[in-house]
Amino acid sequence: MRKESTAHHSIPILPLKNTTLFPGTILPIRVMREKSIRAVEQAIKNGSMILALSENDSSVDADQQLSRFAKTGTLAKIERVSGSPEEGFHIFLRGMSRFRVANAHDNGSYYLSDGEIWNDEDDLEPSTKNTLMINVKETTKAILDLVPGDTEKIQEHVESMENLAHLTHICLAHMELTYEQRNEFLETVSVKQRTLKLLNHLQNRKNELQVKQEVNGRLNERLGKQQREAILREQMRTIQDELGEGSKKGAKDYRKLIDQAGMPDDVKKIAVDELDRMESLGNQSAETGVIRNYLDLLVALPWKTDTAFSADSIDLAKAKEILKKDHTGLEEVKKKILQSLAIAKLKKSIRGQILLLVGPPGVGKTSLGQSIARAMNRKFTRVALGGVRDEADIRGHRRTYIGAMPGRIIQAIKRVGAKDAVILLDEIDKVGRGGYQGDPTAALLELLDPEQNSTFTDHYLDVPYDLSQIVFIATANTLETIPGPLLDRMDIVEVHGYSTPEKVHIAQNHLIPKIREDLGLSEAQVVIEDESLLRTIHSYTREAGVRDLNRKLNSLFRSVTERVVSENETLPIHIRTVDVEELLGKERFQHEVVERVAVPGVATGLAWTPMGGEILFIESGLMPGKGGLMLTGQLGDVMKESAQIAHSLLRSHLAHLVPNNEFEKKDIHIHVPAGAIPKDGPSAGVTMLSSLASSFLKQAIDPHLGMTGEITLRGAVMPVGGIKEKIIAAHRAGLKRIILSKKNERDLKDVPDEVKRDLQFTFVEKVTELLQEVFSLPQTSAPVLNPMEENSTNALI
Repeated sequence: MRKESTAHHSIPILPLKNTTLFPGTILPIRVMREKSIRAVEQAIKNGSMILALSENDSSVDADQQLSRFAKTGTLAKIERVSGSPEEGFHIFLRGMSRFRVANAHDNGSYYLSDGEIWNDEDDLEPSTKNTLMINVKETTKAILDLVPGDTEKIQEHVESMENLAHLTHICLAHMELTYEQRNEFLETVSVKQRTLKLLNHLQNRKNELQVKQEVNGRLNERLGKQQREAILREQMRTIQDELGEGSKKGAKDYRKLIDQAGMPDDVKKIAVDELDRMESLGNQSAETGVIRNYLDLLVALPWKTDTAFSADSIDLAKAKEILKKDHTGLEEVKKKILQSLAIAKLKKSIRGQILLLVGPPGVGKTSLGQSIARAMNRKFTRVALGGVRDEADIRGHRRTYIGAMPGRIIQAIKRVGAKDAVILLDEIDKVGRGGYQGDPTAALLELLDPEQNSTFTDHYLDVPYDLSQIVFIATANTLETIPGPLLDRMDIVEVHGYSTPEKVHIAQNHLIPKIREDLGLSEAQVVIEDESLLRTIHSYTREAGVRDLNRKLNSLFRSVTERVVSENETLPIHIRTVDVEELLGKERFQHEVVERVAVPGVATGLAWTPMGGEILFIESGLMPGKGGLMLTGQLGDVMKESAQIAHSLLRSHLAHLVPNNEFEKKDIHIHVPAGAIPKDGPSAGVTMLSSLASSFLKQAIDPHLGMTGEITLRGAVMPVGGIKEKIIAAHRAGLKRIILSKKNERDLKDVPDEVKRDLQFTFVEKVTELLQEVFSLPQTSAPVLNPMEENSTNALI
């Protein structure tokens, strides 16, 4: 609601510079101009009412510029007056109401105005008015909290106000606004519009103050920290000078360390130059710390060996004894390591021999590196390369970068403190390849090249460092991810999985004693029976190494620790076979082979993985159709081609046993379980052929028979790799018979004798011999090459 306006005539005008009087507010004014003094005198005579009008440009004399007055002002009452017309007045104005100017004129002594009072338009609902009131008060309080000084009284005054229009005027009177903004607010008679505009300005002001406070806080914190550091640094320097431990003595120490380090002349010159530069910069320079860290690295690195390499420094008998004591089995690996040590003894130099130990996890590759170091009587350190993607991790960062540091190799040499140490490069097959951060494998090329690593240059070190006396031993789970040029620089030593007797020996002589020591147990307190150990190996683990076995044995011994400390138990506590299932849960691998191959169409193959050998089931099924072939199980291209070859050979070699129309009326589906795991390679050819033959003959395959080998369209069974790992996996899975290619017979020499004793091996050269062995067909029913003749088959090759 809006009240009716009231007209007024000849109201004296008081021009205001750089400010605006709002209705309901009080403004102290110093009146010095002649016409303003006359206007105040006339107003006092006529009831103390005067019109306060803002000037548009305070730089121009208002006496000559009537057009500079705002069109809207505030009718005010002079409440207090002090001073005189000669010296000027000091008055207090109370704004009464908004006044719209109709005509302003000059009577010669002062300015006069005609116009009318312009009342507020109350256009708000009570609920809306209350909400806006709360928002204005909260925002104003937040601003006052950010303003320096005591604002408590102002906050109390704002909080006590109940009139929204009055509250907006109070807030506007204390805000920093331009001439245009002040007039815009004064001319806005709608309480709603004026409040919303005010809230917008208040929020902007609040944001500005918050940012300013945050910036000032950070600046004060930074300056305060720098001042404290400067004071503490000066105090420390004074104390050191009093004790005779000033910076000059530190510089002399660096010179002494540089002389004693045994650096090459060119490196020593660089070190001295850097030291001179550090001394000239002084301790206040930020670069001084960078140079000091660099000098610390230079003097800490081993630049010379303690003793020259001699033929007597390698004791082959001692090395053989250490390898035998530390590792069970792995005879071929030990043999190759001893050969490498013998060559080094003959050459009187280890340079040029870089070993790569390849094998599944848990077979002892890292511990082999430690044993080699012990056999050579050298210090040992390990550098983990798994997941490294940045070339700077190998070669270091340049010192121009903040937080720069040397690469992992230089750090390892500094840590071990020997120039002829044994460094194990662990998980070299898991180094990242390429990218915007450089290729770490390219940096390893220089590191592992005997012709180049004598002048290896780390980016941080920035001087050549001789790595030719370092013995590098790398480990990997697979060779597939290692680049060819890098692989060409290393001597490959394959570390195969363990057989069951070897695992038993490792558990009894290495794992169990270590577990007892870790858990604080003794042999007189806990004993595990041999049958329990075998059951743990066969039924709860299936791995090439012994890492999972170690976890299971640790769980067994940990489970009985509570009984050991009980006073009611009789010691020693025996872990029996029946206790294993109670402590470890149900068996994970019990009778898996027999149960899964109990129906026609299922054959057991042998596969190689980077983790060791595994058994592989291949299933086939027949359904009405038109002779199509469907393959599932995430098979690679080579494996799919093996299935197609098996299909073609089947139609050739079983045509006399299967009705001719059977092949045309049946669709074939071949599936390899564990569909989430990619599979590829040619070695499943014989298994696929046997599975298909089993489906068509409706004859189940011996569940304890496993096989591996590649097949060709000529019907030949070709040799494959990974025979040792596959046979160990077959033995671990409980298979009894193995069918291999005739040309793989020579690979049995790598298989442990205790494994070969429990298995029966059959060697075949053609698929006709394979089918004869798998299905025990009568000699008179032996398949022949029909209808595909051998000459026509050869023509397809």
